[in-house]
Amino acid sequence: MRSSFLSESPCDEQHIHGYGFNPQSWLQVERGKLPKSSYSPSSIESLIKIAEPPVVPLYKPLDYVDVLSRIHEEMEQCMPSERPGLYLVQSQVFRGLGEAKLCQRSLHSAWRCATTVHEKVIFGAWLRYKKRGEEIISDVLASCRKCCREFGPLDIASEMPVGNFQIFGSCEMGSSSRVSSKVTFRIRDGRVTCDRCKIASLSIPFFSMLNGPFTESQLELVDLSENGISLEGMRAVSEFSSTYNLGDLPLEILLEILVFANTFCCDRLKDACDRKLASFVSSRQDAVELMALAFEENAPVLAASCLQMLLQELPDCLTDDLVISLFLGATAQQQLIMVGQASFLLYCLLSEVAMNIDPRTETTACLSEKLVQLAVTPTQKQIAFHQLGCIRLLRKEYNQAERPFEIAFSAGHIYSIAGLARIAGTQGQKALAYEKLSSVIASNLPLGWMYLERSLYSEGDRKLADLDKATELDPTLTYPYMYRAASLMRKKDAKLALEEINRLLGFKLALECLELRICLYLALEDYKSAICDIHAILTLSPDYRMLEGRVAASKIGTLLSAHVEQWNTAECWLQLYERWSSVDDIGSLSVIYRMLESDAAKGVLYFRQSLLLLRLNCPEAAMRSLQSARHHAATEHERLVYEGWLLYDTGHCEEALQKAEESISIQRSFEAFFLKAYVLADSGVDPSYSATVISLLEDALKCPSDRLRKGQVVLLFTNAKALNNLGGVYVDCGKLDLAADCYTSALKIRHTRAHQGLARVHFLRNNREAAYEEMTKLIEKAKNNASAYEKRSEYCEREQTMSDLQTVTQLDPLRVYPYRYRAAVLMDSHKENDAIAELSRAITFKADLHLLHLRAAFHEHIGDVPSALRDCRAALSLDPNHQEMLELQKRVNSQEP
Repeated sequence: MRSSFLSESPCDEQHIHGYGFNPQSWLQVERGKLPKSSYSPSSIESLIKIAEPPVVPLYKPLDYVDVLSRIHEEMEQCMPSERPGLYLVQSQVFRGLGEAKLCQRSLHSAWRCATTVHEKVIFGAWLRYKKRGEEIISDVLASCRKCCREFGPLDIASEMPVGNFQIFGSCEMGSSSRVSSKVTFRIRDGRVTCDRCKIASLSIPFFSMLNGPFTESQLELVDLSENGISLEGMRAVSEFSSTYNLGDLPLEILLEILVFANTFCCDRLKDACDRKLASFVSSRQDAVELMALAFEENAPVLAASCLQMLLQELPDCLTDDLVISLFLGATAQQQLIMVGQASFLLYCLLSEVAMNIDPRTETTACLSEKLVQLAVTPTQKQIAFHQLGCIRLLRKEYNQAERPFEIAFSAGHIYSIAGLARIAGTQGQKALAYEKLSSVIASNLPLGWMYLERSLYSEGDRKLADLDKATELDPTLTYPYMYRAASLMRKKDAKLALEEINRLLGFKLALECLELRICLYLALEDYKSAICDIHAILTLSPDYRMLEGRVAASKIGTLLSAHVEQWNTAECWLQLYERWSSVDDIGSLSVIYRMLESDAAKGVLYFRQSLLLLRLNCPEAAMRSLQSARHHAATEHERLVYEGWLLYDTGHCEEALQKAEESISIQRSFEAFFLKAYVLADSGVDPSYSATVISLLEDALKCPSDRLRKGQVVLLFTNAKALNNLGGVYVDCGKLDLAADCYTSALKIRHTRAHQGLARVHFLRNNREAAYEEMTKLIEKAKNNASAYEKRSEYCEREQTMSDLQTVTQLDPLRVYPYRYRAAVLMDSHKENDAIAELSRAITFKADLHLLHLRAAFHEHIGDVPSALRDCRAALSLDPNHQEMLELQKRVNSQEP
């Protein structure tokens, strides 16, 4: 879903005139209601508005490698209780880098090594929040008789440590032989007789009252009618004094006893009552009401149980005014009762969730203020103050935003200068904003975001120069591409505008860039291409809104559909086949979106959609599609196959195999055999897996395609997929002739990617020229061909290899192999500094273990032990169990003086 940070301007404060205000007006041309004419700069300006990029409320250290390295080093030396906090900072670094999986892994590590119940509860809630939408995995695992209770609710009472409670006095101390060993307490009209010695042992006040120099010590009847305890409650206290067990008591009695225990300082009784009360928290309302009591009576077990209940309901509970009042109104003492020493951790979670709901609300600002109050370490201050500054900036509270940004910047968060520059810019001080950023650029290692931010305060060639530099340093930044494309469109150079935005969309499927390309297509009246991108957006984010949030993308899609050719089901399958053959993933998504609106067999369509989304690096959307495939499965054996893929994609290979076998036992289908073969091949659980996989794929090819054939099209899809995979297994087994036959058969039914497999066969037969030609065919056919250029580079001479890899970097700068190859060539040429610089160029915007590994090795080679050790530690933050990295670190450590 589109982030609320994409534009700082509220929708109702912007006015778009002309064609841009109503997308339908762009469609009136074909209806004959508007004169058809070439687009004008004014109309383009109204439609194509590029919002300033947001100052994101994320922790973005200047050198993330150095920060990760220091965190890893501290973890090697710190106390166990300090590790969860370090993992929290590590997760914030990964979050700032956009590495969602690594962020989750850090939170999981923090949860695993948590030393207090409060940390366990908070990190568990954080992980559940991050994984929301994946609840179906637990249900599927349960059907395999495997329970997945990770991050589930804790039994707080049993998890909280029990204190060492003192037993006060003895039966002889302070007692007179003339005083009875029994004492009776009168409570209004009732009486409870207790053992004097045992009641006295509950606390110092009771001991002093019953055995000390007080009147009550000589009495056998003591009146407690005014102490707020009922007859039933006092009987329970008497029983506890003998057994140290409260038994099963109603809530009202336990509340009485808690107050009574606090009044008479009966710590052991209070603790037992506190633990009993924790089991009564079963709803949000219970949690809110009992938390107030926990605060009043200092009941930490009850408070922790209430907190767990509230956090289980994230994000919904943060829309409840009573819950918000509780969190915002908690004093320092109440926070200690509720969450122990983990207050910063709690409010870090709450503020993140609130920002994701709506960063502009007062609730978000107040939670962020609370986080600022709790920040102690320099890193905590960087995180908290920068976040608060971003929220204030978004709310246009510029005066209130300035100080948090200044504090974050002073604490070492250089990125916060972007917020200070924005504030200066809004106050008409563009020269000052430009100067601030120029100073940062001059005094630090320049990064892409610095030039991007500075470009906002200049015009013309100087602005474009900064944007070009930003792209050079960090090609993943979307704003420079969008600005250049919009500028070209205003100059009526539509072809170059599309080329510019396609540069980014070739490797990063950013929704705002797809939206811009739609606007370019609309300006060109290319409705066919525009609706293709609309469908891609709606597949990724069904609720997406365009034109600064004014118009639902689905509405524009409906308007456009009247202006494009409509296809029947058979034509849709043929169109899908055409796009699949040309490796046009976005085009394939569009066809599937159309088919899902009408085709009855939705299961297979959602499944194919999930495969495309995985290839486009959209794992969350892919998971949603796979869940939809399961939901729409027409038969049990089809559902089992989709459940198998769900389990495989979430790392449960053994259970995925079980699902495949269950499906096969019901009906032998291509899909089930293919699933089993794929999982088995990937897991490598059996040394002789190749023969088994071959047999399974051969069985798959003999099966009908699970009731889902539409003419011959699905047959082509499934057979091509099996043949390509079977060819790969044959290659692994050294059966090159059989592999070549499979790839050739796949190519006959236009499985374009089979060129890559056949090229590998040629190469293994020592025919590099044929391998090169085969990959050239793939490059010519495929719409997305960066990987094809990369693979072809393996089959040519060094000069051509360097040319192909440079093309790869231009098409997809996130592919790391070209940087590693060029660095290795430079190292072979004894250009060590240039080799390290080549790797560093990519590392600044791509956190990759292989890049860090190679750079660490280069540093070791030239004798730069500190730098090598830094890269080793940072790489192990990405993958703590990487064996080669561990060995390199051990070797480098031995060289450290």
